[in-house]
Amino acid sequence: MSISTQETKATLPNETVNKLAQLVQINRDSASGFQEAAEAINDKSLASDFRVWAVDRTRQADELNALVEVNDGQASDDRSWSAAVHQAWLKFRSVVSGGDAYAALAEAERGEDAIKEKYEDVLKEVAGSAATDLLQQQYANVKAVHDRVRDLRDARKSKK
Repeated sequence: MSISTQETKATLPNETVNKLAQLVQINRDSASGFQEAAEAINDKSLASDFRVWAVDRTRQADELNALVEVNDGQASDDRSWSAAVHQAWLKFRSVVSGGDAYAALAEAERGEDAIKEKYEDVLKEVAGSAATDLLQQQYANVKAVHDRVRDLRDARKSKK
């Protein structure tokens, strides 16, 4: 008679922990980008949105990092896996410093496309994991922010 072990949030496979660590970093990049944008953009309403999103992404990174750490993992600062995502956020930061809300939102949407895609990939790769519920909750938030950024961008495009 064999005893089956069931995966828990504290006994995640190393591959899952590594994927979560990647999401920690992408959320940190996103939070940093939104925070820097909030400080640089001239539009006070948009700056407020950026601050809220930065706090949300920090919370998401912290939630994921707790799972990584309880599984003896460590969030990586190696950006080789996310070079495109990181580049999108760097470009976003440079654009927002010019103060153009439309350009900033267009770049933010590129970054949001990348984080949304990363969550979709991870959700497929770790389907059925004990971490899936958290990932789905966070993905819903990522998608909502993505859609809001897109809508704000589109609204400003029509004003140009």
